[in-house]
Amino acid sequence: MLNPFSSLADTMSAPSGIPAPSAPPSYEETTGINVNYPHPYPVPDPGQKPDGKGMNPPSYTGQPMPANNPVTVQTVYVQQPVVVFYDRPVQMCCPSCNQMIVTRLSYESGALTWLSCGGLCLLGCIAGCCLIPFCIDALKDVDHFCPNCNAHVGSYKRL
Repeated sequence: MLNPFSSLADTMSAPSGIPAPSAPPSYEETTGINVNYPHPYPVPDPGQKPDGKGMNPPSYTGQPMPANNPVTVQTVYVQQPVVVFYDRPVQMCCPSCNQMIVTRLSYESGALTWLSCGGLCLLGCIAGCCLIPFCIDALKDVDHFCPNCNAHVGSYKRL
């Protein structure tokens, strides 16, 4: 009857009567490399405590070891989505009051308005017709404002 607490090696070697093999030979013994050559560094005997040069590292008496409960710091970056402003209202979160808004638009004369006026003057529209670009919102720059806090949130420049 087999003992349930015996090891696999005991059960395999016991019936045949062959003792279990010892540890396999080392790499140097199997390859024949450096078997007869001395070691490049001192090797202590099995019962000898190593005390040669470089065998015992110097004791370190600097800062104490950190505590067993380390503190982990995690940095979280929250980035607002990039809002692209055009000549129409934009739905976004206001950076000033942190509310979801649809921007209020304000039109102001910009570079395209003045260049259009100058171009019409060169073509001979001197009698006031050159001022028509100042009446057309499609030629003006657009500023976007928050309707809640009236903060300036962005601009759209035609040129």
